[in-house]
Amino acid sequence: MYNEITPEQVEARLNNKEKFHLIDVRELDEWEEGHIAEAAHLPLSEIQERLDELPKDENIIFVCRSGGRSGKVCGFLAPQGYSVTNMTGGMLAWPGAIVTGA
Repeated sequence: MYNEITPEQVEARLNNKEKFHLIDVRELDEWEEGHIAEAAHLPLSEIQERLDELPKDENIIFVCRSGGRSGKVCGFLAPQGYSVTNMTGGMLAWPGAIVTGA
């Protein structure tokens, strides 16, 4: 089981300068079309090979287009001891600013 958070709550946490990792699991073309400035890019297709880049002892919020893929990542990582949260609604529901490009 994993936690969920709304896009508005993520935006508020960013505005409050709270410490957490925000990881966008969409593919590169989606990322380049627009992403949250504070997010790191780690495509879903690369998660298993890049597990060593994810801190187990710190909160990670995952985001995708609509919340489905990020939910799958959370479902995969939570049983392995990661502190993960899924941003429901994904970028489709993101109320804040986005940046484009890599």
